[in-house]
Amino acid sequence: MGNNNDKTGFENLIDALKQSGINMDGRFDGPPPGGAGSGSAGSGGSGSAGGGAGGASGGSGSGSSGGHGGGRGHGGFNFGGFNFGGGNNNGGKGGDGGNGNPFVDIDFADKMAGWGKKAIIVAIVVIFIIAAAAYWWFHPPINIHSVDTWTFVAVVVLLPLLVFFSVKHHAYQNGSGRIEPDQKKAKTFKGLMIIPLAVALVGVLGAVLSMPIVPGNAEKYSSVLKTDTLEFAQDIKEVDYSEIPVIDRASAILLGNREMGSIPEYVSQFEISDMYSQINYKGEPVRVSPLGYADLFKWFTNREGGIPAYALVNMTTQDAEIVRLGDSPIHYSQSEPLVRNIDRHVQLRYPFYMFGEKSFEIDEEGNPWWICPVKSYTIGLFGGETISRVVLVNATTGECQDLAVEDCPQWVDRVYPADLLVKQYNWFGAYHNGWLNSFLGQEGVVRTTPGTDGTLGYNYIAKDDDVWVYTGVTSATADKSIIGFVLVNQRTQESHFYSVSGATEDSAMNSAEGQVQNLQYTATFPLLINVANQPTYFMALKDDAGLVKKFAMIDIRRYQNVAVGDTVAETQKTYETLLATNGVDTTGGVVAETESAKGVITHITDAVLEGNSHFYVKIQDDAAVYDFALPELIDIVGYKEGDVIEFSYLPVDGSVQPAESIGAPKAKAEDAAEDAAGGAAEDAADNGEAAAGSGTVEGPEDAQVEPEANAA
Repeated sequence: MGNNNDKTGFENLIDALKQSGINMDGRFDGPPPGGAGSGSAGSGGSGSAGGGAGGASGGSGSGSSGGHGGGRGHGGFNFGGFNFGGGNNNGGKGGDGGNGNPFVDIDFADKMAGWGKKAIIVAIVVIFIIAAAAYWWFHPPINIHSVDTWTFVAVVVLLPLLVFFSVKHHAYQNGSGRIEPDQKKAKTFKGLMIIPLAVALVGVLGAVLSMPIVPGNAEKYSSVLKTDTLEFAQDIKEVDYSEIPVIDRASAILLGNREMGSIPEYVSQFEISDMYSQINYKGEPVRVSPLGYADLFKWFTNREGGIPAYALVNMTTQDAEIVRLGDSPIHYSQSEPLVRNIDRHVQLRYPFYMFGEKSFEIDEEGNPWWICPVKSYTIGLFGGETISRVVLVNATTGECQDLAVEDCPQWVDRVYPADLLVKQYNWFGAYHNGWLNSFLGQEGVVRTTPGTDGTLGYNYIAKDDDVWVYTGVTSATADKSIIGFVLVNQRTQESHFYSVSGATEDSAMNSAEGQVQNLQYTATFPLLINVANQPTYFMALKDDAGLVKKFAMIDIRRYQNVAVGDTVAETQKTYETLLATNGVDTTGGVVAETESAKGVITHITDAVLEGNSHFYVKIQDDAAVYDFALPELIDIVGYKEGDVIEFSYLPVDGSVQPAESIGAPKAKAEDAAEDAAGGAAEDAADNGEAAAGSGTVEGPEDAQVEPEANAA
């Protein structure tokens, strides 16, 4: 080897350590990095990695193969039993030049195998403390049906056990440190390795048995949500327009945040949660959301006083306010990082419950509560999710009430999360005719309509002082029309289906936006309301700033019939006129009995009403004006003044009568006159023939004329 000036700084460091008497056995001792290992069979020496500078060194060897230790290392170095960046580390005890772990050297495993009882007890205590701290922080439910539980057990329990049993098996199989080879004990620990693997296999098997493909499961999935079929006009009362939610969640967030900005002492310390649960409060639809600590430091300075208010946005009047709680602030919230975190508080209080999506609500006195639904699985380990109980938590005191769903008080609106209810109905739609039919024949397969952003499409309506989830229902292959819609009660899970064919929500939104395309307004996801016993989409039209500018009502059956107005009352009036124009009796909700008319067109003109073309016609000797709406009565474009028209119409109050259909083909007025003259001549001839036998005929002036035969 050359002089020291030819060595690298790292090599000089190694030489200095050796000269100082430091024992580098199994670590850095041996030839310089990159050198070949030395040692002969039977008396293995030390060897270093041949993988380049800093290669992992092999341990001192003794025996038939120790001399080759370290010859396969590549990159990195070994220190204190850990291999940093190294690859395979052959060497160690003679006859056991095994492959190294890319993260932990096999020497560490050997040392672990040599632990005494005291060391093992200490390790168990440390692991237990870590597991307890992890459980407190992550608080998974202790329930065999919980995926979180299985994940926690796999990481904290099963994996360490598998590693421990594997290390012991390896140690007794080959001998390591103070442990002499013992094939009997090696076989025992190999058998114990089956325990964590078997537990993991149970979880996998439970997941498989939860799948709809398992015989009998499809029927179970389809019956999780039981739905009754009802008549829309009989079950859904006409809406009170003073109670229509005219804004959506995004607009509510905008209004709430704007109101929050007007309270400087709050805005610097707190921020509004984006939860904004929709509930019925004192008979009105509102959205409520608690305030939360702006950050960890703000929590530290305000935690004693708690959260002083919540946001409330009236969905009808668009009024927003920050409701101050006075002496009863919110102490339990999702923004709390430690003990009073609502998720941790309720889970540790009920460790065996699996909680679903929590919601924030207020009772009729305005007191804040957390609604915590308890999930249960009815199919296999992880299938058929539903809600079995509900825990109500007072947000001020943390006091809990554990109730069955049927015992939940009336003021609670959101026991069943909306996403879960939609998912349950989709199970029914897919599997009520069996699993195989769900993707092959697809006979009778239906699904809920999707949202505009790829998520589930639904909205909320108020009915019987409860909040109901609304969503359209379409066939498995249709994408532009619905076969009906479903309403599901969020408190009781009561479900109703209404058979109504028409447009999807997305199509209706596009139709409404088309009415104001020059303004480039965007439509909110529609609400379902009853107007004159007709199912109707109602939606707001917003500008780019998210502010509501106009409103639209759309006939579900004929979605080209769109009424737009600046106020709800104006929109309602225009829409009801549009219904009447299209033959709908707005008092009874049925098509009235039609009458027929025929005559010569004396005047015809066209006009556009709310984006729809109409032709208005007057006929001779008739004071009424007849309305022919397009595109249903497209044949009217072929008529002009002077043509004879025959049609049916719907008699309504007023001078404008909506036409229903066009009858016989058009005719010219002169043709009609000739037909009338010819008919009169034929009638006269018939009368003459009839009168010949009596010798007299009646003339135009009733004069008696003798026949020529008698005159002769």
